[in-house]
Amino acid sequence: MKTYVVGGAVRDELLGLPVKDHDHVVVGATPEEMVKAGFRPVGKDFPVFLHPQTQEEYALARTERKTAPGYKGFVFHTSSDVTLEEDLVRRDLTINAIARGDDGVLVDPYNGRQDIKDRIFRHVSDAFAEDPVRILRLARFASRYPDFRVAPKTNALMQRMVEEGEVDALVPERVWQEIARGLMEQKPSRMLEALRDCGALSHIIPEIGDGFAVAPVVDRAAEADVELPVRFAALTLALEVPQVEQAGKRLKVPTECRDLAVMAARERGSVENAQELDPAALVSLFERCDGFRKPARFAQMVAAVECAGRAPPARRELLAKALDAARAVNAGEIAQRSAAAPQEIPGLVRAARVQAVSETFGAQEWLDDQP
Repeated sequence: MKTYVVGGAVRDELLGLPVKDHDHVVVGATPEEMVKAGFRPVGKDFPVFLHPQTQEEYALARTERKTAPGYKGFVFHTSSDVTLEEDLVRRDLTINAIARGDDGVLVDPYNGRQDIKDRIFRHVSDAFAEDPVRILRLARFASRYPDFRVAPKTNALMQRMVEEGEVDALVPERVWQEIARGLMEQKPSRMLEALRDCGALSHIIPEIGDGFAVAPVVDRAAEADVELPVRFAALTLALEVPQVEQAGKRLKVPTECRDLAVMAARERGSVENAQELDPAALVSLFERCDGFRKPARFAQMVAAVECAGRAPPARRELLAKALDAARAVNAGEIAQRSAAAPQEIPGLVRAARVQAVSETFGAQEWLDDQP
């Protein structure tokens, strides 16, 4: 029985990047031998085990055979006679098909080290075409390693996969998982570029067209190191609200991300023209966005709009200051004073909030803040 570190850990080590997780392949062992050695089985589709001390994953070397469309249509075969090379050939890219033995020696049968040196994404074999998730993974890698380029033959293979409908067989949850991870990388525009170049973008997020317009917006979101909901809102910022809702529903985007994206698309104009709004209009904006109860989400929405490059920090500060002033109004106290006329309470609270914003910004200060 021999064990090897494989995949991302070896790749990132060769790139000089921090290694977060280690995946291991075990050659020459049976499930019974793994359990006898103290490993705990956890795999559902094929034998995967957790190390008794480190809890890292150890998978038996395996081969696979395509049996149906989509990314779930596979039959896996594990046996003690499956070789390391047979296991590695089923992997997506050559840079992910490098193994390191316990002795530190690298096993690189598909020239992954050379492709790392040349900064190329290249498929290991034509088996790449059997799993459409690999298109999404490659696109995500493009956003993580923006100086890599896609090998022409690999891009041609992905184009063929799109034309044959493999991308259309992907389930929304898996698409969202990969898109979300790509948005959280250092240059999300490269993900959109990779998807566009192979024709997959129009199948996955047709609402954003060719993606050129949103590319700088999502990259600004990455540069600002904002949270995922803000990055998704930046991706869909230029869309009409029905389009944002449509994309969110189709991809089964989590509620937190979808709601923020809808709000940002709806209120973009108000945020970009915040300094032209009077106190009453500002209070209306806060009401529409539920800013009194959820000021942090309101700030996220403003941050998403800023990714468009048209909302300087002064506007953000104005909105934050105005919201703080309006939230400082003691609505409970007003309600107690007006208990005899409860129907008047909402109007009185609103009037007090408008007054608080007016008093916070003197006329001169308001004029001085104009763009």
